[in-house]
Amino acid sequence: MPPPLISLHDVDKRFASGTLALQGVSLSLNAGEFVSLLGPSGCGKSTVLRLVAGLDQPTRGVVSAPALDAAGKVGTGLVFQDATLLPWADVFDNVWLPLRLAGVPRAEAAPRVAALLAEMGLADFASAHPWELSGGMRMRVAIARARVTRPSVLLMDEPFAALDEITRQRLNGELLSAWQAEPMAVMFVTHSVMEAVYLSQRVLVMGARPGRVVDTVMIDAPFPRPPGFRNAPAFAAACARLSASLEVAMATSD
Repeated sequence: MPPPLISLHDVDKRFASGTLALQGVSLSLNAGEFVSLLGPSGCGKSTVLRLVAGLDQPTRGVVSAPALDAAGKVGTGLVFQDATLLPWADVFDNVWLPLRLAGVPRAEAAPRVAALLAEMGLADFASAHPWELSGGMRMRVAIARARVTRPSVLLMDEPFAALDEITRQRLNGELLSAWQAEPMAVMFVTHSVMEAVYLSQRVLVMGARPGRVVDTVMIDAPFPRPPGFRNAPAFAAACARLSASLEVAMATSD
């Protein structure tokens, strides 16, 4: 077996305020895998993502990304709950931004950007600005921007939480299509049991602060997952299993 793309081993994270956000967290993300972090607010899910992305350092323990150390390899793409688009830039320039920062000229980047915009239903909005787009369309732009470098790992911090349920379900399906089209691993943070079950191969359940992984639930369902999967007995059973795990995690929290 190849080494994980990302691994955390016995990681603690204490902030300068003294708050112990994570304690004894161990987890891994393998190539091509879709893993969700599920847990209550304040359990440290976003802190885990920041450590994985290299935006923060652990207080104790080891964060390792051996498969992303190759020279010139663009390792991770990031998508946050807020689309964080440049308000003065149009859709094309927002998606081009990571390549532009890497020194890729606009003309050279144009085919890749155009292909992503077409794939995500944004081809007719390349010249539009963020304020002209719906919330769902802005999130599509953010996902396209994160994917434009063809990252090995896509990190997503509750990207659909602010959207209506219809848009959220549509974007869930689009995300799975993108994940299957390109060889990337996804680590997805969510509060939603149903979203975690629909998207994931594996769900890591985190307990309340100090955050730690208290359960791992495998979602044994094939891909692609049609909308009807949400009505299947296997979906209901997995949701019940995760909900029970969350209840236990909350009952035993410090």
